[in-house]
Amino acid sequence: MSDLNERFPKDVKYMTTTPPVTGGFWANLMLIRPVAWVVAIVVLIGMESAFWFTLFPDKMKGFPLLPRLFLSLVPVILFVYVMLIGYVYVDSKRRGMRYVMWTLIATFINNFIGIIIYFLLRDPMPTPCPKCGHSARSTFAFCPDCGAELLRTCLACHKKLEMGWVSCAWCGVPVGGQAPKQT
Repeated sequence: MSDLNERFPKDVKYMTTTPPVTGGFWANLMLIRPVAWVVAIVVLIGMESAFWFTLFPDKMKGFPLLPRLFLSLVPVILFVYVMLIGYVYVDSKRRGMRYVMWTLIATFINNFIGIIIYFLLRDPMPTPCPKCGHSARSTFAFCPDCGAELLRTCLACHKKLEMGWVSCAWCGVPVGGQAPKQT
């Protein structure tokens, strides 16, 4: 459920203005805002030029070529880091999460740990209500907009039922002929 190829269904109202994704990884990559692309490219070009034109010619004359090439990968790693932060911003926003908080976590928790935490804890994509089309979290049993049932629920205890269950796992009432809860 949490891979880069998740898509929004078409013709549905969304929580944000992010357009639906119709392709795989590359389409998700194109969701990243232009500001993140510009910042990442400026970081890449700026650091590469700083390495090759200021640091390497003067201070590393006797330094071997292989460590110099390895040091020149640092700007590429920072480029990827900035792009991932841009993706965290867009992805958390379209999932209805706290996108500013997740962007700050991804930015300030170093060594890609903030980004890894985001990918481990991110919410599933919202699903559209079949009745009104409003996006709702996939864990919701009822639509918050129109009240339509999104997932089957037990009539006795009102907990979610999974597909294929013959009886409720929490109260034991058979799913087929349930009687309403006595209050």
